[in-house]
Amino acid sequence: MRVAVTGATGRMGQAVIGAARERGTETLPVSRASERIEGFDASPASNLAAVLTSESPDALVDFTAPGASVEYAAACAEAGVPLVTGTTGFSEEQVEALRRASDEVPVLYAPNFSRGVSVLDSLVREAAESLPGYDIELTETHHNGKRDAPSGTAERLLETVEEAGETTGRTHGREGIQPREDGEIGVHVRRAGDVRGEHELLFAGNDEVLTLTHRAESRGVFAAGALDAAEWVAGRDAGWYDFGEVLAA
Repeated sequence: MRVAVTGATGRMGQAVIGAARERGTETLPVSRASERIEGFDASPASNLAAVLTSESPDALVDFTAPGASVEYAAACAEAGVPLVTGTTGFSEEQVEALRRASDEVPVLYAPNFSRGVSVLDSLVREAAESLPGYDIELTETHHNGKRDAPSGTAERLLETVEEAGETTGRTHGREGIQPREDGEIGVHVRRAGDVRGEHELLFAGNDEVLTLTHRAESRGVFAAGALDAAEWVAGRDAGWYDFGEVLAA
């Protein structure tokens, strides 16, 4: 299998390339910086269309930034190359641009490629449905270079809570006199060091507290999941897919 990797000089790009090497998967590194990484010359992102056309990768794996991801999705649609993206922080308009690309090629989007987070999402839904009236707080921590807040994974978990139970809105942090309102979800974001990703949902009520927590110890967790997704999506029909379909296969 041959996989193009955008953002190849970034944290996640390098993790994907490292995981691919362990699997014996060939990679085509692409980077806006066009730097040399671990013995590979990364093609400049401005030449992505030519790379996709001439090298015909089975899929492109993308962990970059929303604007860049939309550009890469359009290039994939033009070249007929499936796209797997774990970029987060998209606006509604940018998500729509990705969906337009999925009219032409398979697009698999997931804010998190961890199998454990997929299980966490299921448990959060069960807890929200089974514990009506409990206070709910979400806390997430990532490295100090992460730009979007809350994280894409936190947003997914919050959506799950809102779909599963009766909530009145989100409160992002608290300051001064700000008593808790019934039905609100407290959201707290921390950015520090090189934390790969930690998410905790707290449910409190009826004189008891339930916490559901996931912590990623290595970016390799996400890289492995993205490569699993690339292998799964390669050769499929054009359409919009998610990581849950990969895990269910």
